[in-house]
Amino acid sequence: MKTVVFVTHNNGKFREAKEKFRSIGVELRQYSGGYPEIQADTLEEVALYGVEYLSDKLSEPFFLEDAGLFVDALKGFPGVYSAYVFRSIGCDGILKLLENVVDRSAEFRSVVAYKEPGEEPVVFRGVCRGEISYEKKGSNGFGYDPIFVPVGSNLTFGEMDVKEKNSFSHRGKSLQKLLEYMRRVMGKD
Repeated sequence: MKTVVFVTHNNGKFREAKEKFRSIGVELRQYSGGYPEIQADTLEEVALYGVEYLSDKLSEPFFLEDAGLFVDALKGFPGVYSAYVFRSIGCDGILKLLENVVDRSAEFRSVVAYKEPGEEPVVFRGVCRGEISYEKKGSNGFGYDPIFVPVGSNLTFGEMDVKEKNSFSHRGKSLQKLLEYMRRVMGKD
């Protein structure tokens, strides 16, 4: 069985990914050693910098994922600063910023960067459109999950179990693209 390392401190992200990788017979191992997250304009820049930093530290195939919440009425804020903003003001702060705002449309974006030893990294993207709810709902998931309702559902990510969230989520989509790539590379198509 092939082992792939997922570089993340976030146990919620790891659980979501582990569920998906099990389906193709890949064992996922978590590496929480981390990497510096640079201030950049795009998620891709952050992810590729992380891959470059970790290339000398990990000898196994690995990937990392960077994601952000982009709120239309806030001109894409918090975007690439989503983790920092969440630690600073949380869901309540985003809800406060959107008080009296009618257009609550937003999207989650995810970028996965995968690296095989000796190869160039490969990047996969996923987007999930939705809207910001008027209040927090649900205790599942992590981060902004209790305030994000994806298109096609009336539940927040915080009200969904892992399998249901994966069927909608930005991370689920980028990880699915990585899985399809791995299936081709491993000859399981």
